[in-house]
Amino acid sequence: MNFLAHIYLSHNDDEIKIGNFIADSIRGKKYKEYPPRVQTGVLLHRNIDTFTDAHPTVRQSTKRLHENYSHYSGVIVDILYDHFLAKNWKKYSDIPLETYVNDFYHLLEDNFEMLPLNVQRLLPHMIHDNWLLSYASIEGITKVLEGMNRRTQNRSKMNLAVVELQEFYDEFEAEFTSFFDELIQFTKQKLNELEHE
Repeated sequence: MNFLAHIYLSHNDDEIKIGNFIADSIRGKKYKEYPPRVQTGVLLHRNIDTFTDAHPTVRQSTKRLHENYSHYSGVIVDILYDHFLAKNWKKYSDIPLETYVNDFYHLLEDNFEMLPLNVQRLLPHMIHDNWLLSYASIEGITKVLEGMNRRTQNRSKMNLAVVELQEFYDEFEAEFTSFFDELIQFTKQKLNELEHE
């Protein structure tokens, strides 16, 4: 899953949100250098990724893209799923998406010193272009995919995946909805386990 899903799946705990958000930048056991609930967020993120990568519904989505995007398909599906979460946000939260993401940006700014260096560098761009809110529109997702493609020196051609998104929009959305309900239940259970370890 991508940024918005990881934040949402932290179940409104600020420290777990931070850990869940920065987890990709923390290798191995480095997470143990952080406060306990941030550590839990990192571990929760890793469990979410493992569950997601192995899930048959996600694999179905990925398979649709594999011929054109090869090993980048999983990254694209993560981004597309964030689009459907943002688009259908009212189904998952009573807090308006704009308020939710602004609160999260403030949380990161208030804890800036705790963030890994690469996340500190990324944050101003994320806030300036309001990535999390932009996921809700096709236009926003297009910009995200263009940015990801630039980061691969145009090798991934991820920017073109908007074509598949529009062509198979209903299929991707149905797969996201079915999978995300399961993922919410999984994270509640996993968070409970991690907190009692």
